[in-house]
Amino acid sequence: MQYNRPMFISHTVTFVKALMSHALHPGDFAVDATVGNGHDTLFLSSQVGGRGRVFGFDIQQDALDNAGCRLKDGGAHPNVTLFHAGHERMAELIPGEAHGKVAAVMFNLGYLPGSDGRVITRAETTCSAIDAALSIMRKGGVISLVLYTGHPGGEEEAQTVEAHCRGLSMDTARVMRCAMHNHPTAQTRILLLERR
Repeated sequence: MQYNRPMFISHTVTFVKALMSHALHPGDFAVDATVGNGHDTLFLSSQVGGRGRVFGFDIQQDALDNAGCRLKDGGAHPNVTLFHAGHERMAELIPGEAHGKVAAVMFNLGYLPGSDGRVITRAETTCSAIDAALSIMRKGGVISLVLYTGHPGGEEEAQTVEAHCRGLSMDTARVMRCAMHNHPTAQTRILLLERR
């Protein structure tokens, strides 16, 4: 008997989406903090359904254009609002009706795949975005951060973001760190934050 299911633990994105699916229900509010090519945006849209709302942020117009095509081709619900803005502005730009109700926020740090690898996320704005996300989340809401460290600046950002999250009060959030433990060249880490 052949078993052809995709790898779960060793495929970071599949693992994170499986975890995030437990935090999301139809009708929820969700945020894709780093839209990129729209993979997470489409996932979030499908999870919250037509009654939910998804807000996405990216500083690159190419990313938003790519995501718009992916959403259309993927048959996404008309429930997505994309902002051509940095994720640190989410508390400012997301409508007040969603504040205190956001169930999930997803971050994939690094650079837009297939584009200029010199345009990367930065620790200072990412840390501000984490704080903004926590300020608009509901109790029990979850933030996922995928930290890619194999590009210039990636390890430095990961260390700063990890230190920032480690310093959060346990009254604000519980933080879990995941990484491949027996893979010496693993370059991806995951942080999961649960809003208290």
